[in-house]
Amino acid sequence: MLDQLRAMGVFACVVEKNSFSGAARDLGITTSAVSQQIRSLENEMEVTLLHRSTRKLSLTEAGQAFFHSCQEMLAAAERGKIRINELRDDLVGDLRIATTPELAANHVIPALSHWMSAHRGLAVHVEADNQYIDLIEGRIDIALRISSKIEDSNLHVVPLARVEQVLVASPSYLNQSTPISRPEDLKHHDLIPMNVIKNYQSLSFQHGVTNEDISLEMRSRLTSNNVLVAKALCQQGHGIARILYLDAQKDLVNGALVEVLPEWKLPSFTLYAIISKHEQQPMKIHRCLEALKQYFCQLPGGRIYQEAS
Repeated sequence: MLDQLRAMGVFACVVEKNSFSGAARDLGITTSAVSQQIRSLENEMEVTLLHRSTRKLSLTEAGQAFFHSCQEMLAAAERGKIRINELRDDLVGDLRIATTPELAANHVIPALSHWMSAHRGLAVHVEADNQYIDLIEGRIDIALRISSKIEDSNLHVVPLARVEQVLVASPSYLNQSTPISRPEDLKHHDLIPMNVIKNYQSLSFQHGVTNEDISLEMRSRLTSNNVLVAKALCQQGHGIARILYLDAQKDLVNGALVEVLPEWKLPSFTLYAIISKHEQQPMKIHRCLEALKQYFCQLPGGRIYQEAS
């Protein structure tokens, strides 16, 4: 098929130049190669496309009809090239983003809201799901995940920002329960974890000033895969929640939640953008990643990845 399309382009050039040699010069090939392409077309279709004489070329009736088809094909190819260049270089077309429902509603939409309004040529679809989505099958351009580490040789993984995790509790819970002054005191309390975190009952702390390290296990009775549910359980006094600071920041400011052991730090996670491996990524993907990175590294509890310790 590609050979036939190439031959159609050669035929159209011969007609436009009214010369085999002129077409050869224009295409950068030999005159004999041009003749071979025309003969191949005529043999394949079993028609004569050109009347040849020593002085001039003229189209047969079949050649005239075929020339119009070649012109349409070349025009369509040119439109296709223009469209591909637009999709590669301009902020147009479809952009599909996959992430968790909480990250989408609380952060991805606020992060991209102004950017999406500024680029009306983009049709953005956000696939919000806690389940893993295959980038190829789901036609996903960017998948956002928060993890300690992601390794996949088939994907291009871009670290966007470091995000802190914290322990929080309701003021009423802390007033009524055993005091907490050191990590060891947590053994007497129930943990409300996000069960999407591996080994969620294991906690490793480092003191922000002395760098003292302490690791321990907390008991857990109530769990959830949803940060809103975990915070609701926490606010109702069912225990201490282990969540990301960026998900707790508003509740900490308005007093609905209180940070537990703020001088002791849990390991931070990394927010990753995962994209398919391609030598050339469309400009819309680059610009979207820039907008996300700028948003997350400016959030309380978020830091630009390169500056992370």
